[in-house]
Amino acid sequence: MNKADKKKPARCIAVFGTGSDVGKSVVTTGLCRHFAEQGLKVAPYKAQNMSNNSGVTPEGLEMGRAQIIQAEAAGVVPSVLMNPVLLKPTGETGSQVVLMGKVDGDESAAAYHKKKERYFNIAAEALDRLREENDLVIMEGAGSCAEVNLMAGDIVNFRMADYADADVILVADIHRGGVFGQVVGTLACLPDHYAERVKGVVINRFRGDISLFQDGCDWIEDKCGKPVLGVLPWYRDFHIGSEDSVVIEQPQGRSSLTGTKPAGAVIRLPFISNFTDFEPLMQRDEIELCYLDRPCDLSEFAFLIIPGSKNTRKDLAWLKETGWDARIKDFSRKGGHVAGICGGYQILGEKIEDPQGVEGAAGTEDGLGLLPVATVMKAPKTTTLSRFTYKGIEGSGYEIHMGTTSRHGGESLVEVLERNSLPAGDNDGCRAPSGTVMGTYMHGIFDTPAIVDSWLAEIGIAVAPSKTAGGLDARLEAYGRLAEHTRTHLAMDPINAMAKGEA
Repeated sequence: MNKADKKKPARCIAVFGTGSDVGKSVVTTGLCRHFAEQGLKVAPYKAQNMSNNSGVTPEGLEMGRAQIIQAEAAGVVPSVLMNPVLLKPTGETGSQVVLMGKVDGDESAAAYHKKKERYFNIAAEALDRLREENDLVIMEGAGSCAEVNLMAGDIVNFRMADYADADVILVADIHRGGVFGQVVGTLACLPDHYAERVKGVVINRFRGDISLFQDGCDWIEDKCGKPVLGVLPWYRDFHIGSEDSVVIEQPQGRSSLTGTKPAGAVIRLPFISNFTDFEPLMQRDEIELCYLDRPCDLSEFAFLIIPGSKNTRKDLAWLKETGWDARIKDFSRKGGHVAGICGGYQILGEKIEDPQGVEGAAGTEDGLGLLPVATVMKAPKTTTLSRFTYKGIEGSGYEIHMGTTSRHGGESLVEVLERNSLPAGDNDGCRAPSGTVMGTYMHGIFDTPAIVDSWLAEIGIAVAPSKTAGGLDARLEAYGRLAEHTRTHLAMDPINAMAKGEA
């Protein structure tokens, strides 16, 4: 190919927010699906993601789950190029750094900041490769794009938009209130050359009659000189996976239950990870599910789940310090069903050894003793896409964990058929002799409706066989509906013009 024939780098559209959890991920997902349906080869991209909600690529590399969702919506294979830097918080001021899908080490916030140039260069190189391989890249920002104290070292928002020469869509959340202040304040905090990149504003999560907000749109356009590209109403008729645990930071607990259906609870651990494991249960009509952060009477619950954890030993210590351990053991002793996923599986065992200090100071902690298993923390991290069977029902999921767990009683929970496209032929997890306690490393075990049907029946909750699609089929249907929702409520002509470089 001569120089004249060389393909131009793909255009980039950046979706930035006035704050965290304003809907950047969902807007990005909707645009990925929309442009894919227009016949473009689209890739999502987030230079740096901070989340304990991660997933695995077909090569067995780790990346943010939001970008996996966006890749699915775009109809492309997830790649760590789409999320080159992933920070997984392990405490208030430190994170595990996953770089291009592999653990690069643990860093304090201060130490990470000193290495920002290295991370920016790696992220920029990943973006360059995406732009060579695709027709369009939809970039997602992080948090607020106008944090003035962080802007100089920010590698996710406007510095990366400048690098990519991207047009920016600013998303604001009307549901949380103060939407006018969100938009005006954000734009006022930006240097002129950044503010000029903002081509329009999207108002997200509107409830009620949208026509009544026209005066608000007019005011924003007059005050800011930026067009309002549309107002996205709240949707309830389909579901898109959540970006991060910000959606469960203030669990309503039992107050969210109606009391008319069998109920289950998930303990909201301080370092909870991969909470999206339980979204399929939240969507089941036969049951109710809530998150609990404070110890309480569990007698009204049919089942209790201990989720994954980014710092298993710290979360185990928290369970003991708060008195949760006694509540859980009492619930199990009285016949309550208890399940643990990943870190929760380790916690339900007899002990957790960490001889190398993988999760902090080296040492050994007694687990809750509800499963006849023991765990040894050690590197490297296991990251696999897996196929398995649960009571003869085939499902697919993924494994992300440090350490190995050995079983010396009970029975295995699932038979693993395949890991990262290679035959496995071994077992995972454990079911206690009582039959009421189980644990597994398999994230996504509840994504298969038939497995949920079987598990609920074991608990004693009567269910009719689910007729809804599960797993990828269900997600693809939801992405299509999100794209239509996006086209219906946004002004697509100017957004399509951005994709062509004509904005």
